[in-house]
Amino acid sequence: MIKIAPSILSADFSRLGEEIKNIEQGGADYIHFDVMDGLFVPNISIGIPVLESVRKITQLELDVHLMIERPVRYLEAFSKAGADIINIHIEADSEDETLRALSIIRKLGKRPAITLKPGTPAVDAEPYIRLVDLVLVMTVEPGFGGQSFMPDMLPKIREMRKLIDSKNPGCELQVDGGINPETAPLCIEAGANVLVAGSDIFKSEDRKKRIALLRGIN
Repeated sequence: MIKIAPSILSADFSRLGEEIKNIEQGGADYIHFDVMDGLFVPNISIGIPVLESVRKITQLELDVHLMIERPVRYLEAFSKAGADIINIHIEADSEDETLRALSIIRKLGKRPAITLKPGTPAVDAEPYIRLVDLVLVMTVEPGFGGQSFMPDMLPKIREMRKLIDSKNPGCELQVDGGINPETAPLCIEAGANVLVAGSDIFKSEDRKKRIALLRGIN
């Protein structure tokens, strides 16, 4: 079954608790939590205090996407704050430090994951693929919500699916960026089984219907 992970970056933060309850009741599988440091990406978003607050009000898995430099510094803090999945960019540190970070995440009892920017080829994930529970392929440049889907990322999603199937078949393949009812089927056909959507879900009047539509259920 296709999983849907609404990105709360697009939620109304003046009523965040209500927004989260709404998508929870609407059938979301994960809550995607984007953390930006203003260095690795040119934007600053939410962090540990907000994550702690979200953890208190939902039982959904919290899929924390760290768009930060040298993420190994903050793994324990995000773990304690309530993350279930801790996802780090392979471009954010050296290979050795990335491998160390993934090991730490597993030892903390969390699900390790990696993300690749659009310009990073799928083959660059190979050193990490057996160590993770999820791989995220970005179909926009990370840092800002509401961007348009990059169709030239579809071959990369297919390549990543082949890599996962050959090295770690239990690993999930997630796609984030410009996901809507038109682009979701393309990503699913290419091999994705987890879709992140922000503005498309939170700007919809009927979130339950929208989540089902993204899943491919009319």
